[in-house]
Amino acid sequence: MSIQIAVRLDEDLVHWVDEVVAGGEASGRAALIERALRRERRRMAAERDAAIYAASADPELAAIVKATSRRRLDID
Repeated sequence: MSIQIAVRLDEDLVHWVDEVVAGGEASGRAALIERALRRERRRMAAERDAAIYAASADPELAAIVKATSRRRLDID
């Protein structure tokens, strides 16, 4: 089930969304925004997992966190 909501976006973001849709990279505005929100949800879950691993006493997990924490997960 989907629920329709109203969202205000900066004009430049709306233009970018429309360009992406016009270029055929998304089937519509809602599809692109939903894809972006799902990606953000995965990124936030990865950050939570990384915090759990970093707090772990397991040296192997700590090494993984140290090796990967220098990488940006996304761009602003």
